[in-house]
Amino acid sequence: MNWLMTGGSLAAVLALGGIAAALRLGRTDRMLIETDDALRAADDAVAGFTGVSAVIGADGRAALVFGEDRRVVVLKTHGARIAARVIEWDAVRATPGGMLVETGERRFGAVLLAGVDALDVRRLAPQLTRV
Repeated sequence: MNWLMTGGSLAAVLALGGIAAALRLGRTDRMLIETDDALRAADDAVAGFTGVSAVIGADGRAALVFGEDRRVVVLKTHGARIAARVIEWDAVRATPGGMLVETGERRFGAVLLAGVDALDVRRLAPQLTRV
């Protein structure tokens, strides 16, 4: 009887591992590789948004997408999914590690675009940096 319980437990653990792998839970590789990925993700996540340019962090875990209507969307990987928020331009600031987006939302948190500097952002969205 003890072997039956052990075998059943092992089967359950393997089944849950298979489900987690199928859902790509715990995925560690980059989610955002190409700017087209970021543009598509922002367009899908925000109603009425059309992205025109994007900058992706060096680690592929975050991106800023600039829209034709001057809105800015921040993307971040969240497990196997990509979360998005429309932000105000003044929520973005330069840090030594990259551009930091302070969303003001406790659950979403601050997002770091690793390796991205102000020049990268200015090149992609000159309409936002004009005085």
